[in-house]
Amino acid sequence: MTHSYTNNHKTVLGIGGALNHDASVSIVKGNEILFAAHAERYSKIKNDPLLNKEILQDAFQYGTPDVIAWYENPYKKKTRQLYAGQYKTAFDMDELPKNYLQQFPELKGIPIEYQSHHSTHAASGYHTSGFTHAAVVVIDSIGEWETLTIWQGSGSTVSKVYSQKYPDSLGLFYSAMTQRLGLKANEDEYILMGMAAYGDHDRKYKDKSLYVQLMTALGIVGNKTKKIVSFKKNLHRGCNELFPDLTTEQDMFDLAAATQHIYEMMLDRVIKLARDLVHSPNLVLMGGCALNCKANSMVTDNYGFNNVWIMPNPGDSGSCIGVAQKYNSDWTLDWKTPYLGYNIEGDYPTEKVLKVLLTGEICGIANGRAEFGPRALGNRTLTADPRGPGVKDKMNEIKHRQKFRPFAPMILEEDVHEYFEMPANVTQSPYMQFIAKCKFPKEYPAIIHVDGTSRVQTVNQLQHPDLYQLLSRFKEETGCPMLVNTSLNIKGKPIVNDEQDAIDFSEHYGVKVFTSD
Repeated sequence: MTHSYTNNHKTVLGIGGALNHDASVSIVKGNEILFAAHAERYSKIKNDPLLNKEILQDAFQYGTPDVIAWYENPYKKKTRQLYAGQYKTAFDMDELPKNYLQQFPELKGIPIEYQSHHSTHAASGYHTSGFTHAAVVVIDSIGEWETLTIWQGSGSTVSKVYSQKYPDSLGLFYSAMTQRLGLKANEDEYILMGMAAYGDHDRKYKDKSLYVQLMTALGIVGNKTKKIVSFKKNLHRGCNELFPDLTTEQDMFDLAAATQHIYEMMLDRVIKLARDLVHSPNLVLMGGCALNCKANSMVTDNYGFNNVWIMPNPGDSGSCIGVAQKYNSDWTLDWKTPYLGYNIEGDYPTEKVLKVLLTGEICGIANGRAEFGPRALGNRTLTADPRGPGVKDKMNEIKHRQKFRPFAPMILEEDVHEYFEMPANVTQSPYMQFIAKCKFPKEYPAIIHVDGTSRVQTVNQLQHPDLYQLLSRFKEETGCPMLVNTSLNIKGKPIVNDEQDAIDFSEHYGVKVFTSD
């Protein structure tokens, strides 16, 4: 299968994640991404699968669409739902996009077109990468049928060279184990990743290694099929019955470590296959699994790729960008910035924020256009001095998070190598997609995980001049070139979007949130 492009130049309303998980919309005209945002930021419902009139009104400020591009084929998806025994969902005609979208008068009369789920992932990644040739790997829980695909990007085309289908799914494995650990599937996978650092994947459980027993239970060991990823159990139905006597906190940490270890072992197979099938110095990672920062760093270190690109929103919601690509007369998408959402106008509050930080207090920033993706990158950020005693505990208390969870640093790009051991070939990390060992972990306790790593965001003057100025001013005053960066929200709630959200956050949680200088 080849994903190719017509010579059109239309204004496209791209829709991603809707009726499934974390709905999003974009406005793309030609190769220019004018707007992209998550429905949850407007509805205030975490991972909201439904669109709302507020996000559409905001999107329409950037252009009236000629066509609606939907991120998956609903008819193919329903055949898989029938196969899986999800009869109620499969026969629900109200969830067909053409029927669902009728509730929005502003969309009346605009034609709607469908594309395959994994092709929109691949397009989102490859066509924002700037590469003219690349291996593209897409791993998620499930599309219509596909769970893993490998593509060759070359010039204007993205051609599929490998496909694996439901029920065998590396993404479903990780989500099922998330649920087994008492967390929320399709939402808390990043917590599992963090828990893994506290555990021992090789712990002896009934005289055998825990991860080996997990592999055996899932049918990974001794698999004689030709599939690169294969399970004897349909993990779509969960795996809560596994290891019923693992109940303590350390048990959960060890099981998380075993999960992460197995994920990385199986990802190793996938990346090696992609390298063998597509001979390119460039790699693109997409799908929800591309949010696994630890695994991403493993990939950059071990497989000989010169460049690795992960679009900052690689999951289903990010597909609202790739799905618009086929209507572009230029085969590239002009990726300039992740700041594509709701705009809080006014000068960046550099001096106000700096004043609070120098007192050792925590504060929030809500200014400019909201980040598109799951991670705050300076425009909807809760921040503090990373050297401060008890900062991590205070911030976790504010955010209602588990005490063991660390925070990320945002650091001046020119200083990053002095403070962190970055993965191979990673000279900048503006989207917090990789982990790196900190060279001075005792000095920066708020941003150091138990394994000594940090999920680093580098900042240069071109990417975000205002944030760069804040970090530069903080360095001038303190000698420290970094600050804590975490999203301006609490656990289970969407990131702050607009001015009223900022006011509400400040009032409810006793934290100053600055919207302008």
